Amino acid sequence: MPDALAIFESIARRVSVSAAPTEPAGGFHDFDLRNIHPRLEKVSRKLFDDGHYAQATFESFKLLDNEVQHVAKSGDSGTKLMMGVFGGVAPMIRLTKMVSTSEKDEQEGYKFLFAGSILAIRNPRGHTVGLAESLSECLDHLSLASLLLRQLEARFT
Repeated sequence: MPDALAIFESIARRVSVSAAPTEPAGGFHDFDLRNIHPRLEKVSRKLFDDGHYAQATFESFKLLDNEVQHVAKSGDSGTKLMMGVFGGVAPMIRLTKMVSTSEKDEQEGYKFLFAGSILAIRNPRGHTVGLAESLSECLDHLSLASLLLRQLEARFT
């Protein structure tokens, strides 16, 4: 016979999912409406659908960090990685041609967006036990991660 804790967890998960509907009228999932990157969806959708919003965000930003590591062929991670590979006169990862002042500014801005998202979004979820996140916050975070992953994929080579 299953123990009481297992039964409780099973009931709580079902209640959590039904209390936070993710399919608005029209049958579209929130991920579709926000155009969440398919690679992020693979690591976060089940967590999101189960109501584990902070964990869904954390997994998405870990994927982003790992992808930047892979593209840069770097052993660094986190803020050090982002500041190193997107910064400087000749960055390892160029998101623009870096010819005009505007292109150089855009590159610099994305450096801070990548680094800032790791500091402000990923790190607290990796170091804080029981961090709560709302459905709306999670979708905002996943939208940002999607933007950054798409910028990385469309980088100037």
